[in-house]
Amino acid sequence: MKKALVIGAGPAGLTAAYELLTKSKDIEVTVFEESDCFGGISKTVNYKGNRMDMGGHRFFSKIPEVNAWWDKMLPMQGAPTYDDIILKRTMPLKKGGPDPEKEDRVMLTRHRVSRIYFNDDFYDYPISLKLETLKNFGFLTTMQVGFSYLASLIHKKPETSLENFYINRFGRKLYSMFFEYYTENLWGRHPSEIDPSWGAQRTKGMSIMAILKDIIEKKMKKKNRKVETSLIEEFKYPKLGPGQLWDVTASEVEKLGGTIIKNAKVTRIHKNSENLITSLTYEKDGQEYTMEGDYFISSMPVKDLVDGMNDVPKEPARIAAGLPYRDYMTLGVLVPKINLENKTNLKTVSNIVPDCWVYVQDRNVKLGRFQIYNNWSPYMIKDLEHTVWIGLEYFVNEGDNFWNMTEKEFAKIGISEMMKLGLIDDPKVVLDVHMEKVKKAYPAYFDTYDEIDTLIAYLSSIDNLYCVGRNGQHRYNNIDHSMVTSFEAVGNILSGRKDKSNVWNVNTEKEYHEEAEKNQAEVD
Repeated sequence: MKKALVIGAGPAGLTAAYELLTKSKDIEVTVFEESDCFGGISKTVNYKGNRMDMGGHRFFSKIPEVNAWWDKMLPMQGAPTYDDIILKRTMPLKKGGPDPEKEDRVMLTRHRVSRIYFNDDFYDYPISLKLETLKNFGFLTTMQVGFSYLASLIHKKPETSLENFYINRFGRKLYSMFFEYYTENLWGRHPSEIDPSWGAQRTKGMSIMAILKDIIEKKMKKKNRKVETSLIEEFKYPKLGPGQLWDVTASEVEKLGGTIIKNAKVTRIHKNSENLITSLTYEKDGQEYTMEGDYFISSMPVKDLVDGMNDVPKEPARIAAGLPYRDYMTLGVLVPKINLENKTNLKTVSNIVPDCWVYVQDRNVKLGRFQIYNNWSPYMIKDLEHTVWIGLEYFVNEGDNFWNMTEKEFAKIGISEMMKLGLIDDPKVVLDVHMEKVKKAYPAYFDTYDEIDTLIAYLSSIDNLYCVGRNGQHRYNNIDHSMVTSFEAVGNILSGRKDKSNVWNVNTEKEYHEEAEKNQAEVD
C-alpha cells in the first residue's frame, strides 16, 4: 500500500487527506499538525464559552464542488437560529436540514454586513456611493472623488504595484481615503512597494463600475446577477465557528482510517539523488521521528518547507528564504454593549450594529479591523442577550514590539483604541479579555515574491511533492481556493499526472477564473 504524508491539518491538508481516503482504497494517509487543534488560521478558539474566529471567515464560493463538500460536512440549517427566533427574522432554510437549536453539526445562513470606519464616520464596504456616503463625503470631497475617478479612466497607470492597481479602479482620491493606510497597516509596507497580484486575487472584478452595476441590478431585482465575493449579502457559516468544519473533517478522516498526529512539527524533508522525497522528520514531545512515504502533500509555509529540504539549488533556496509574511494578533474583548448605533433596517439582538466586521481607516490607531462575533453566529457567544464579544485585529511581525507584549499590555492598548474609536466610554466596562497570536497568517507580496515562478518551477520538478493551500503556495487564498488546490493535487496523484500547473493556477488570473465563470450559472 502507498503512503501519503500530509503536512498541516488546516483546510488544504485535511481536504487532501479526506479526498485521498474517499477516492482511493490503496493509499494510507497520515497528517502531521504542529499545534493541538485543527483549522490552521481558520481555527476557532473557545474562551470561557465565547468563541473567536481567527480572521473572520465567510463561507461563500462559486465552485459547485466546494459547496457540495461543505454541505456534506455541515448540512444547511433547516430551522431558525436562536437570534432568528428572538427577532422573528426569516432566513433561508433547507427542507429536512438540521435544527441549530438541537444539533451542532449544521451550517448557518448569515447576513453579510461590513463597513469602513473613516474620519469618525462609517461607510459601506465596499464603498456603495449611495446618498448617505455622499453626504458623509460632503460636496467638495464628492467632486474630488468623481473627477479623480474620471482621470483614472483616461490615464491608466502601468500596474506595476498595488498602488497603481487600486488607482486604476477607484481613482487616486478614493485610494488615498480607503485603501492606502489600511493596506500599509496590513502589510507593513506602502502599496507602492507591493506586487499587484494581491489586488488581482483579493479584489478581482471590483471597481466603481462593478459596484454601481451591482447597485443597479439589485434595485432592478435582476435574476441570476453575477455577484463578486466582496458584494455578497449572505454567506454560510458553521454554527460554532470555522474551526468546527475542520474538527468535523478531522473526525471523518480518522473514521476513514487516516492517522492524525497533533503537536508534531515537521522539521526536515529528505530528498534522494533522483529528486524524489523519501521521508520526513518531525518533532513530538521533545523526540525526533522519521517516517517514509510515497506522496508528500505540504500546506506548511513554503519558506519552512524549502529550508528543511536537502540539496536545494542556490536560487530557489534564496527566493524561499526571502519570502515575507505578516503575522496576526487579536484581542477578544467582552463588554455589556458598544456605543455604535444601529442605523440599518437589520434587526439584531439588543439592537447592536449588524456588522460582522469593520475595517478601520483611522490613522490615529493601529487597529486594522474589529469583528463582532455576536453577528457571525449566536452560538459563538455565551450570553448573547447581555454581552458583546469583540475581536480587535492587529497586523504585526513575529518578534516585534506588539508580538512580544503580554496579554495585559496588549489589552491596555486595545481597550484604549476602542475608546478612541468611540466603541466604549470607560475601560471599567470591560468584563474580560483574551489574546491570541497567529504566525504567518498572511503571505506577503513583496521582497523575493516577484521571483516566485522560479521557486514554483523547482518545487514542481519534485514529482511526488504537492504544495497546497495559502502558506503551501505563498498565495493569499480563501478557504475554497485552498480546498481546490487539494482537489487538484489529489486528482494528479490518482491519475498519475506529473504536470502540476493545475494545482498552482488555482486563484490566479489564468484558467481558474475561466472555470469559475463557466460554473457561474450553476451556483448563482
